[in-house]
Amino acid sequence: MSKKSKSKFKIPRGMRDILPKEQIYWEKVRSVIGNVAGSYGFERIDTPILEERDLFIKSTGAYTDIIEKEMFNLTTKGRDKLSLRPEFTPGVMRAYLEGGLSSLPHPVKLYSIGPIFRYERPQKGRYRQSYQANFEVIGEQDPVLDAQLIQIFFSISKKLGLKKLITQINSIGCFKCRPNYRKKLVNFYRNRKKDFCSNCQRRFQYNPLRLLDCKNEICSQLAQEAPQIIDSLCDECNSHFKSVLEYLDELEIPYILNPCLVRGLDYYTKTVFEIWPEEEDGRQVSLSGGGRYDGLIKLLGGQDTPAVGFAIGLDRIVNLIKEREIKITPRKKHLIFLVQLGELGKKKSLKLFEELRQAGLETASSFSKNTIKSQLRIANKLQARFALILGQKEALEDSIIIRDMETGSQKIVPLFKAVKEVKKKIKL
Repeated sequence: MSKKSKSKFKIPRGMRDILPKEQIYWEKVRSVIGNVAGSYGFERIDTPILEERDLFIKSTGAYTDIIEKEMFNLTTKGRDKLSLRPEFTPGVMRAYLEGGLSSLPHPVKLYSIGPIFRYERPQKGRYRQSYQANFEVIGEQDPVLDAQLIQIFFSISKKLGLKKLITQINSIGCFKCRPNYRKKLVNFYRNRKKDFCSNCQRRFQYNPLRLLDCKNEICSQLAQEAPQIIDSLCDECNSHFKSVLEYLDELEIPYILNPCLVRGLDYYTKTVFEIWPEEEDGRQVSLSGGGRYDGLIKLLGGQDTPAVGFAIGLDRIVNLIKEREIKITPRKKHLIFLVQLGELGKKKSLKLFEELRQAGLETASSFSKNTIKSQLRIANKLQARFALILGQKEALEDSIIIRDMETGSQKIVPLFKAVKEVKKKIKL
C-alpha cells in the first residue's frame, strides 16, 4: 500500500507503539542486558503483568503515590481485585515464595524484562506503559552486593556506549534506627506544616520520610534544612553504608551522597540509590534506581530473608542513546527475496520459501504481485541481498535465477541447488 491509511482509533494517552525502525535500539538494549545478567550469574524469571492488588498495597505501601494515584486496577467477574504491575519486585518476591525458590542455594539471582504500568502524567521519558529490566539478589545481606548491583548497571551502560553517569546514594536505615529518626523529622516539620504542598500534608501524617523527596520548590528547600538520616543510623546500618561506599570507591564508580534520597516505596531499608546522566540542561530523569529491602519477604509471609535489587528504565535508556547520537550497528542482514511469476512459479516458490527459511535464511516475498518488475522494486526497498527469480520458463525447467542485488550480476542454477548456492554466496 503506497497511500497512508488513517485509523479510526487512536492509541490511548500515555502509550506508544515501538515501530520496526525503532527496534534496533530495543533489541540492542535487551541483548546487552541479557548478556550482562548471564555473566553475573542471574537467571531470568517472567511474572504475570496482573497480580493481586493487595500484593502491591502490602509491599509498595498503602500511602505511596503508586498505590494512591498510579495503579491500573480491575475487578474480574469472579470479584477478584487485580492490578497491572506498577513495578517488578513484589511479583518476583511472590514467585520466589510461591515457586519454591527459597529452597535453592542462596543467594538467588533473578532478572526480568518487560512492561510496567503507571497512571502518570505523560511526558518525555515517562509513559503509562513503560519497560523495565529488573535485578534481584535474594538471601545475602553483605554490602558488597549493593555495590555490585550498581556495578552491573555501569557494565550495561558501558556496553551501550553511555558515559557521564553519576550515582546518587543514601541510607535510610532499618526498622531499628528509623523510628528515632522519624521522631526527629516530625519535630522538625511540625511547626512548618503550613508551608507544605497538599501532597506533603498527607505524607506528614502517614510517612514523613517521603517529605524529603518532594519536588515542590518550597518542600524541597525545607528538606535541605531537615535533619539527615545518616546522623541517626544505628551501628549496623552505619557500618553497612560505609562498606558500600568503600566498595564503590574500589570499583571507581562515581557517586554523590544525597541525604534527601529515600525512594518512593515503603519496603526499602539501608542502601537506596539512583543513577542519573550528567546532563548540563538540568533535566530530572533517573535511568535506574534501587536499594535494599531486607524485610519484604517476611512481610509477604516468608522467612526473614535479606534482599537487594534495582530497576532500569529502558525507555529512558533508549531515549538517551538517541539524544547522545550513539551509533547502534544493526545486525548484518542477508535478506533473500523470492520473486515468482505464474501459478506454477508460485507453487514452487512456496515450497522453496520453506526450504530457505528452514536453512536459517531470512526470506521475504510478495506473492500477491504478478510482475517481476514490481516484486524487484519491493526487494530493493527491503534492501534484499539476493533475489531468487522463478519465472514461468524457470518453473518449467526446474531452474532459478540468483541475482546479486548489490552488483546486478546473476546466474541460473538448478532449482534443487538454490539453497546450497545462496548459502555459499553469503558464506553461511
